[in-house]
Amino acid sequence: MTELHYLAGLDLAGRRVVVVGGGTVAARRLPRLVSSGAAVEVVAPEATPAVVGLAESGALVWHRRPYAPGDLDGAWYVLCCTSSPSVNAEVSAAAERLRVFCVRADAGSAGTAVTPATGNHDGLLVGVLAGGEHRRSATVRDGLLRALGSGLVAPGPRPVGVALVGGGPGDPDLITVRGRRLLAQADVVVADRLAPGPLLDELAPDVEVVDAAKNPYGRAASQDTINELLVSRARAGRFVVRLKGGDPYVFGRGFEELLACAAADVPVTVVPGVTSAFGVPGVAGVPVTHRGVAHEVVVVSGHLPPGHPDSLVDWPALASLRGTLVLMMAVERIAAFAEVLLTGRAADTPVAVVQEGTTRAQRLVRSTLDKVADDVRTHGVRPPAVIVVGPVAALGDGLPST
Repeated sequence: MTELHYLAGLDLAGRRVVVVGGGTVAARRLPRLVSSGAAVEVVAPEATPAVVGLAESGALVWHRRPYAPGDLDGAWYVLCCTSSPSVNAEVSAAAERLRVFCVRADAGSAGTAVTPATGNHDGLLVGVLAGGEHRRSATVRDGLLRALGSGLVAPGPRPVGVALVGGGPGDPDLITVRGRRLLAQADVVVADRLAPGPLLDELAPDVEVVDAAKNPYGRAASQDTINELLVSRARAGRFVVRLKGGDPYVFGRGFEELLACAAADVPVTVVPGVTSAFGVPGVAGVPVTHRGVAHEVVVVSGHLPPGHPDSLVDWPALASLRGTLVLMMAVERIAAFAEVLLTGRAADTPVAVVQEGTTRAQRLVRSTLDKVADDVRTHGVRPPAVIVVGPVAALGDGLPST
């Protein structure tokens, strides 16, 4: 019969916890101990960079020496994480004499406590014990977290109000875990044109889906209309997810929607997303920074041309920069942008244009600043596309396509 353990939650805040060993096993256990508020002390002659980093940040105290008798005095909880079974046995025995619960990482059944397979879900800590069968407990833990994340298992009351969710740069797999979970709980989804479409296919049949497309060169849903829609649906007691492409606040008007909801006393949850400005070039093999090449990145909206009275962009100043420029919504006016950038940048400055990045339709056009307008026209590039200007745009040339 499998040995059973008593599962309990320990309040370790402010209490001394001793971890003997500073290797990779300790490095895995320490972050959760630190986040619990425990007064963590590590005893080890050597430690991994992760453990050293925690010590240098003040998150724990590192005693840089081997374990010695007396190290467990005053401890509430002990973890043996060394690579030496004899040292672990010595520590475990000392802990038992002091009546301090002790985990042996090398031999779970030899300790007086076992670390469960754990995971977090929206403030809910899930822990699974399988009598020391670590793979089994981890498998069950993962299954529970997936069920919670998909909405199949509801851990509590349904969310209320509005969630501004960044859907990521295009591929539905690139939405955050929290974003996908909230989407599964939605009563109403108000989706942008750039929101990952396949995610909508996963919604239950009774979910209301509202198309709030904003085509940069055609008809667009009024922002006021969208704001009113979010507020009215939320006031009717329905949980509304505003699904956007990229990140809600990076040229996504997310903060306008937050302000509208706040004015109407509608609670808002903000879920950041992977912005297309960085995610799309990265997937296409174009890093927006690289050591020794670019120490700055500027993300610029191209929805207004240079010189437009409503434009807030100092284009001549951007032309004088040496780093990376990421142009969003800039395909239609790329000739005008290239012209003003050429006043301060060399004609052969590398440019990379990524259309429909992270999707199956992704394609990459490499060019230079003096030729990019012609190349965009020749290749028939259409939005959505991200344009990267600067030396980094040439770094991935010749690499296999990603």
